[in-house]
Amino acid sequence: MHRLFAPYRSIFAIPGSRALFAVAFLARIPATAKGMLLTLHVVLDQHRSYGAAGLATMALTLGFALGSPLVGRLVDRHGLRPVLLVTGAAESLYWVSAPFLPYPALLAATLLGGLLAVPVFPAIRQVVASQVPTEQRRQAFALDSMLVEMAYMIGPAVAVLAVTGLQTAVPSMLGLSALTLGAVAGLWPLGRVLRRKDAGPDAAASDAPAEKLPRGTWFNPGLLLVLGVCMSANLVLSGTEVSVVATLRSLGQTQWAGVTIIAWCLASLVGGFWHGSTARPRRLPVLMLLLGLLTIPVGVIGALGWQWTCLAMIPAGFLCAPTIASTAEAISKAVPASARGQAMGLQAAALTLGGSLGAPLAGSVIDHASPVWGFAVAGAIGTVLAALAVAYRPKRAARVVAVEPVAVADAA
Repeated sequence: MHRLFAPYRSIFAIPGSRALFAVAFLARIPATAKGMLLTLHVVLDQHRSYGAAGLATMALTLGFALGSPLVGRLVDRHGLRPVLLVTGAAESLYWVSAPFLPYPALLAATLLGGLLAVPVFPAIRQVVASQVPTEQRRQAFALDSMLVEMAYMIGPAVAVLAVTGLQTAVPSMLGLSALTLGAVAGLWPLGRVLRRKDAGPDAAASDAPAEKLPRGTWFNPGLLLVLGVCMSANLVLSGTEVSVVATLRSLGQTQWAGVTIIAWCLASLVGGFWHGSTARPRRLPVLMLLLGLLTIPVGVIGALGWQWTCLAMIPAGFLCAPTIASTAEAISKAVPASARGQAMGLQAAALTLGGSLGAPLAGSVIDHASPVWGFAVAGAIGTVLAALAVAYRPKRAARVVAVEPVAVADAA
């Protein structure tokens, strides 16, 4: 047991790491509730359809996907704190005004609100990459992925309880504005880490500014493939979530959907713990390949009943957190410190894009076929992209010394 927890003890021994991961958990809870609150507001307060609510959440998602790389680039250029000031003010203003906007104006404001959202997820991953030495990043990103799982288990559920208890989403949306400012306050001290001129623990302490390398030296096919794996991983996860609900609904067992999703999340937590503690981690393409392959048969097994759906979800669920953690680790190694903000923003955009594509894709397949095919198609897409990553072999001669090798072929 001591050996299992030893890698995480070494992470918490790093000065400032306990505060970092406490903020990583608490700041993400309100962030995970955004989509649910917006959906409930459109349905309950504006008395519109779930299709209209889906359009609003799509605007939020699209804004975040477009804004993340841009915001990350601003972090690289100007530091985290100025960006927090601008995005914190913009997002708080959005949540204060959104409850009182008519639907067309709400859509436009939501797109802008997503574009200027506080970069909670990419900023935390950027700080982890800057504060944690290279040899310990696997454990750090595994821990971070577990905290993300826990935040997603808490945030949307709290949003539903708050809105259903009050019969309106307006107070919760106003409360989210205050929580957004709280997240900014929590992230504020982390700006010191990114402000260090050496931009990371692997470089010697120096007052010289970090070297800014041309984008072509790090924005290469290997990085694009990692981003593709990011996108496909979240596509598989969001497609799986829709397929679970559809499967249980077809069996008349919709009431067990929550239990099934929780079992899936718990399996992911266990997988994340394993990924950080094992001495022989699997490479990113292998994790993604297994995630895709193990997702494909879930629908066939799950057709036997909700208990079988739970059991069938566990192997694929075990690989969720390790896969997402490995993408963050691979990206942190693939880019120079001076471009980490933009790279982590690109990762957030890829994850967001995958999540926004997976649910409607699986839903469309289910509408025209059956829930079995929802799992199969989502898993197959992930498998194909993972196979491309497995086959990829970078040209080492083209590498720049200042940038670590892309982990698609090596460390991932």
